[in-house]
Amino acid sequence: MGLRSAEQYKASLRDGRVVFFRGDKVADVTAHPVIGIAVEHAALDYRMAEDPHYRELAVVKEGADEYSRYYHIPRNGDDLLKRSALIAAATREGATLVVLIKEIGTDALLALHIIGERLAAAGKPEYRERIHKFYRHCRDNDLAVAVAQTDVKGDRSLGPTQQEHPDYYVRVVEERPDGVVVRGAKVHTSVSTNTNEVIVLPTRAMRPEDKAYAIGFALPMNTPGLKMIASPHGSSKKNPFEHPISARHKMMETLTIFDDVFVPKERIFLNGEIDFAGLLALTFVRFHRFTAVSYKLPLLELLAGAGAAIAEANGISRAGHVRDKLTHLAAYHTTVRGLIEHAARSCTLEDGIAVPNTLLTNVAKYHFAHNYHQGVQIVQDLAGGLLVTAPAEEDLKSEATREYVLKYMGGAKGFDAEKRLRLLNLISDLTSSDYGGYQEVLAVHAEGGFEAEKLQAYREYDFKTVAAYARKLAGV
Repeated sequence: MGLRSAEQYKASLRDGRVVFFRGDKVADVTAHPVIGIAVEHAALDYRMAEDPHYRELAVVKEGADEYSRYYHIPRNGDDLLKRSALIAAATREGATLVVLIKEIGTDALLALHIIGERLAAAGKPEYRERIHKFYRHCRDNDLAVAVAQTDVKGDRSLGPTQQEHPDYYVRVVEERPDGVVVRGAKVHTSVSTNTNEVIVLPTRAMRPEDKAYAIGFALPMNTPGLKMIASPHGSSKKNPFEHPISARHKMMETLTIFDDVFVPKERIFLNGEIDFAGLLALTFVRFHRFTAVSYKLPLLELLAGAGAAIAEANGISRAGHVRDKLTHLAAYHTTVRGLIEHAARSCTLEDGIAVPNTLLTNVAKYHFAHNYHQGVQIVQDLAGGLLVTAPAEEDLKSEATREYVLKYMGGAKGFDAEKRLRLLNLISDLTSSDYGGYQEVLAVHAEGGFEAEKLQAYREYDFKTVAAYARKLAGV
């Protein structure tokens, strides 16, 4: 089929999938007043491939064939840098909200390629062939692909088989000659309402008694028994003047339920191989945290840019403490960008695939997450309390109130009331709205929390060498 248009992408979502929103079944996700916003946002990936400005970055040519760069298997650091640049560019076009309909799915496909080779070396070449076939299916048909990894978990101090009921982790409940039947649920499944396929991965390492839970597979979103309950967070109606980001851009997450779903054998990529479950989970994370930091860069650009713009509008940009705050934002953005670029250049080849440097990727992700709330605080400080007390758009338009808003809400020279309010509303949407809270929670939890990032960084850092250096200088 080759590259699809945005309209072809949207048409492909009208396939009878089962999605619930606030208890009601959604007949057509593209026409839904909330999910439809997420669909339009996600269509950016397809529009960029058609845009002459982005086409060279967004599309890879191999002979007569063309396909999305997201599906290009990276072979070196330059490939990873281009992948990162495309992710950042799409997020920039999405007004700081990642698109993710190809980014996350290809992270999983890259991980599956590596694990497929390991499984083949262990005497299971059939998995590798299935993975390659599914990859070509997604690439050649330009599909949007979600990933369901995080199990609902129940009591987090207990393993899958120790839970109050056995379905807190997705598991195989029936083996058939032509496939398996799975049951359970995954949470935080981003973009699942508006993708074509979902890849399901283990969320943790498994023990011998967890064999039924060591399962990885892929399914079309309209598969019988696959049901999604969409999160309503941030679904209140918004106007673009007061919410310039979130009125036009949205990403959906779901509780994704596998209600005795049949998975054909050719769609199974792991089934009972407990030694590979944790490895698959971690290999996906190695790619996905690189994606995460790449899509955080426009967010940090906006924090720094909004801080500088509102300082100028408020007439405080020359104050020493303001320059200090803006320098912090600049250093924050530059550090994260430098780390992720270095992670790409310091990649390693695993089974012919370039993998971003794990230490640098996790340090970048931790540095972003650990400092994000402080960055938000700085911009809120520079903006002032009008972030939550400013007049409404209707007040600017009303004959009864317009003259007062224009007279009293102006800022420094060159910033009339409307310009200043637009800047304040942008910052309010970014830092103090539903969308702002959403981004703050994502900073803490998305793609793994603080402890997961610190653990990976600790494991990857070469303490042995530096400790030996210290002992040498100490003479011990």
